[in-house]
Amino acid sequence: MRNDDDDDTFLNLHELVHEARLKLNQFAWDYLIGGAETETTLARNRAALDSIAFRNRVLVDVNNIDKTHDFFGHKIRLPVALAPVGSLETFEAGGGATAGKAASAFNVPVIFSSVTQPGLEACAAATPGPKIFQLYVRGDDDVISDHARRAIDSGYDAFCITVDTAHYSRRERDIAKRFRKPWRFSNTGMEFQAGLNWKNIETFKSRHPSIPLIIKGIATGEDAERCVAAGVDVVYVSNHGGRQLDHGRGSMDVLPEVVSAVAGRAKIYVDGGFYRGADVLKGIALGADLVVLGRLYVYGLAAAGVHGVTRVLEILEDEIECSMALLGATSLKQLDRTFVHSALPMVPGTVHSAFPHLRWDEGY
Repeated sequence: MRNDDDDDTFLNLHELVHEARLKLNQFAWDYLIGGAETETTLARNRAALDSIAFRNRVLVDVNNIDKTHDFFGHKIRLPVALAPVGSLETFEAGGGATAGKAASAFNVPVIFSSVTQPGLEACAAATPGPKIFQLYVRGDDDVISDHARRAIDSGYDAFCITVDTAHYSRRERDIAKRFRKPWRFSNTGMEFQAGLNWKNIETFKSRHPSIPLIIKGIATGEDAERCVAAGVDVVYVSNHGGRQLDHGRGSMDVLPEVVSAVAGRAKIYVDGGFYRGADVLKGIALGADLVVLGRLYVYGLAAAGVHGVTRVLEILEDEIECSMALLGATSLKQLDRTFVHSALPMVPGTVHSAFPHLRWDEGY
């Protein structure tokens, strides 16, 4: 664990969110924080997390706490990964390469989006540590296979296909400003994402048995069961940060039924509104193998590049260690449902309700 006296640039996560807001123009800021239509799904992500309370144990020796986790043969520092975010170069010039450098230096995985720069190979070259490539499907099975071969050749540990983007969502913050993400101007082949089906997944598994397959965007136990039947290695619970289907459930409301359906036959990842160390531990306690962070690390990226992402992870590590000690847990493996309990949320769920010390009158 680090000593915050070593660096007082950013001492809590609020300060990184605040700095990101100062650095970004309104177009980039709204793209980062916004969701689809009424932003109900986005709010439910936080509401679902805030509806979980801890059941802590006492008189446990917590002098030594193990926060490490196994990830495809790597021993990583925390049970988290950086999410695939499109157009990272919007927030910092180095884009995915900058995020990859920070993730590798801290020793957590990063998932690179197929629509972020500087691209599959360059992102991999900047990231000696664990990494995953995520694909938005814009071609047939042969195009998917070409990306898989390139990912394998570039040293990626797993391959992720996103399945909850069969139609472009209506993100009204962007629409109102006539803002289009840079990759949308030249984007073609949306019909392949719209036509993606379970046969494509089975074809991928038959063609590429050597690389673990992750399916991102699972929101029901039924689809989790189909993932397992298709031989998927990781079921990734996600509602795209509330940016796709409006009026969906929060990810933490979905997680228990997915855990039940998978029944240990595949790994389970989850994202959606995870901003604090306590949030990460709630995800682990309810059965996730890995918690994936999206907006949170992008705040750090926008605030201060590699240093900003590193500070996000350092602060998150401190929060996780503090919460584990106070929970009476010395290892992530000890966390299960007996450490959590349902509760009434104390604040309305919003994209920034995890940061109560932000000034709401300053544009957050």
